[in-house]
Amino acid sequence: MEVVICKDAAQVGAVAAAKVAQVARRVGPSVVLGVATGSSPLALYSELAALVAAGSIDLSHASAFALDEYVGLPQGHPESYAEVIRRTVTEPLGLDPSRVHVPDGFADDLALAAEQYEAAIAAAGGVDVQILGIGANGHIGFNEPTSSLSSRTRIKILTPRTRADNARFFDSPEQVPIHCLTQGLGTILDAREVVLVANGQSKADAVRAAVEGPLTAMVPASVLQLHRFATVVVDEAAAAGLTTGDFHAFIRDNKPEWQRY
Repeated sequence: MEVVICKDAAQVGAVAAAKVAQVARRVGPSVVLGVATGSSPLALYSELAALVAAGSIDLSHASAFALDEYVGLPQGHPESYAEVIRRTVTEPLGLDPSRVHVPDGFADDLALAAEQYEAAIAAAGGVDVQILGIGANGHIGFNEPTSSLSSRTRIKILTPRTRADNARFFDSPEQVPIHCLTQGLGTILDAREVVLVANGQSKADAVRAAVEGPLTAMVPASVLQLHRFATVVVDEAAAAGLTTGDFHAFIRDNKPEWQRY
């Protein structure tokens, strides 16, 4: 696991976008992106959009798979992740909407929708680079504490803490759905590379537990310790709990040129 500590959220976005762009250029026009919602990846998407606008990368033939979707919202709801991905990813990055996939939280048969989503990822050749945020309780996607470390796309119940954290996007806390469809931890681990971003003091405990703590279902993000190519990009506040911060800074400053991005 590579940990990159940045000055602030803007630098987190720039560094993480550079990493994603590096993978996209290496894979080529048919790169498959895994995309996350929430506030943490927004600066990353903004930086990627700037690279697209400048002609530095072309994502018009890329595919994308979202991590999760609420269950119980009406189609077209502005806080459904289908709509959030459209606004923050598909349109800014110039993606072909027909190549952008979100779990079908509106399906009558949610178990079948989950199976079909797994099949669609496999049919696309798998995810080349998965973008992730992290919840204050250590969740990635909507894999809450105690999620199986080998889990696949499925329906989950959101914890009260996650619903409270997400209430800022709704008119009232009661409007936050209780259920969701989410890629599993095993699904996320299948991605060839992973880029996790986190900002702010509120994420410090989760980042420390994910990076330095034991591998445990109580901190779902700790499963990334098993990934061959996981990059964690955090600002100084989110890195405040790390005991190995100085070591990661030393690694950053002494990487060989071919490893930089």
